[in-house]
Amino acid sequence: MNYRQIHLDFHTSELIPDIGKNFDKEVFAQELTDAHVDSITCFARGHHGWLYYPSKKHSHLIHPNLKNKNLLLEQIQACHAKGIKVPIYTTVQWDALVMREHPEWLAVGEDGLPIDTQQIGDPHFYFTICVNSDYRKFFMDNIEDIIDVVGAENVDGFFMDIVFQVDCNCVHCQKKMKELGMDTTDKSQRLKYSTIMLNEFKHEVAELIKSHVPTASVFYNSSHIGPQYKDSFKDYTHLELESLPSGGWGYEHFPITVRYARTLGKDIMGMTGKFHTYWGDFHSMKNPQALEFECFQMLAYGAGCSIGDQLHPYCALSKGSYDTIGKIYKSVEEKEPYCKGYKGVSEIAVLNPEEFYKEGHNLGISPAMLGVGRMLQELSLQYDIIDSEHNFNDYKLIILPDIIYHSEQLENTLKAYIKNGGKVIGSYDSCLDKSASSNIYGVEFVGKSPYYREFIMPNDVMGKSLYKEEYVMYINGYDVKATQAEELLSKVKPFFNREGTSFCSHQHTPSSGELTYPEATKNGNVIYFAHPIFELYRKNAPKWCKEIVKDAITLLLENQLVCHDGPTTLTASLTGNEDNYVLHFLHYITEKRSAEIFTITDVIPLYDTKCSVYVGDKGVKSIKLVPENIEIDFEIVNNYAQFTMEKISGHAMVQIAF
Repeated sequence: MNYRQIHLDFHTSELIPDIGKNFDKEVFAQELTDAHVDSITCFARGHHGWLYYPSKKHSHLIHPNLKNKNLLLEQIQACHAKGIKVPIYTTVQWDALVMREHPEWLAVGEDGLPIDTQQIGDPHFYFTICVNSDYRKFFMDNIEDIIDVVGAENVDGFFMDIVFQVDCNCVHCQKKMKELGMDTTDKSQRLKYSTIMLNEFKHEVAELIKSHVPTASVFYNSSHIGPQYKDSFKDYTHLELESLPSGGWGYEHFPITVRYARTLGKDIMGMTGKFHTYWGDFHSMKNPQALEFECFQMLAYGAGCSIGDQLHPYCALSKGSYDTIGKIYKSVEEKEPYCKGYKGVSEIAVLNPEEFYKEGHNLGISPAMLGVGRMLQELSLQYDIIDSEHNFNDYKLIILPDIIYHSEQLENTLKAYIKNGGKVIGSYDSCLDKSASSNIYGVEFVGKSPYYREFIMPNDVMGKSLYKEEYVMYINGYDVKATQAEELLSKVKPFFNREGTSFCSHQHTPSSGELTYPEATKNGNVIYFAHPIFELYRKNAPKWCKEIVKDAITLLLENQLVCHDGPTTLTASLTGNEDNYVLHFLHYITEKRSAEIFTITDVIPLYDTKCSVYVGDKGVKSIKLVPENIEIDFEIVNNYAQFTMEKISGHAMVQIAF
């Protein structure tokens, strides 16, 4: 898969004249070549509903002000001449023309009104189209039309945008649900059917494309890659992870998503944007340091790079944007040999809470997942995110963060894993059988704690680095009794809750000093925390929560793969192939310098960082800084390769050759 891609949006209004008047195919392709771009997604059809190629079947939909009807064809021709791939973009479920001219094709909610997932005032193109309507035939015809006009031999692939689950209650979905014996009045049933319907649609379209262009890449974009779409991934050739940090996703989204996506057996690429904010932010440019970090982070986690841009209606590329992109992609090109073919090397797996969401439509990343992700990253632990169908035995330790709701099947899978020597850390409501006195944790559920804030008392096993005094827990937890388990850490109750007429000072009542139920227990290779400790870390980032989780991991994990003495702002990500490890260091600090977005402005170097990588009985031949090919002195101590990084400025890569 190409590693230096551009996703070139072209959602262009019919109210703008002279579309494409400055387009020069030779200049276009040369500017991309100079920017070290090796793939660019170009538009056949955008969200305004207009086409940018000389359609045979839908000529009335060609953009009315398009000066060069062969725009897409010339983009492909010129790029192919330079060895640049051109996947073709088409919108799926947003289309302004369909909104206006075919309201019978729109998805409607329980209230009978069109579904608008963006909740942005008029004007917009955000009413969702139902692909269960006659629109499906139009879309399939449009795909065939694109292939016919472009020529199958010129089609590298398709990027099909806005393909996501909505709670549709239109007549088409009602009819199909009734045929399947499903209750159309039940929201959970409608959502279940929408997944069935979308999977059917994706399969039909993928088969159609394959029948004409067997080698074409196929991707459906829903703005997030998670377990809810896993059943349809068989119809994707690869995965693209849309994640614009300043455009609503935030800087925490990509590391979580990529750690799950990279376990699914497909090539992956990250996708950010060159925009300072969100898509369609014309004439803006992200801080170069931020864009650099976002691309190098993709490499560190085993993904290719894609940068989103939007072509001006007159079709000239921004010189400033492509100068900036070119500097970054030149570096990516130099680093590619140490990234392609390398997979993430992990010691820990975190079970993805998205798989276990209860009723309702929530495709977001849970606070618990964000909390555990940040905590493990700060501790320099190497981890993947998996679902319940993965092979647990590939990992030394499984973490169940807060809301992995109990099922007999999951409990049996975990019991088999534990019996085979696997280690487990669970918290709060994760696989806790509340009806049984015996479970994987060896505890008995008593109930939700009556105190909205409690305290923990560190000791010489848990919270070793903390003062031996109470620390507050900011979210309500559970009360459990240790039956088969040993108690590692105790809870302390307050004098009383802040409620009714009882209160003390500004917030919660202080500790009464009276110990109550366990906070942490250990049952063989299984440790349990009674509070939603990972959501709590996401909410307030109390260091004491990270310290007790660190101590729990140390009790269970014999050898940590990567250790360093750098600050918690330093990310270390280990990748490998049969012959080498490559350890990526990233040191970029995100800041909220404005009211709305986080970004990165400065690259602050680190010096003389001591590092250790567990190599076991592998014979280490050399350790080098790559791609610079500079040898690094090292020694092997207790199966660890130990070395010092003289300087880490932004992104550094270390190859350990065996």
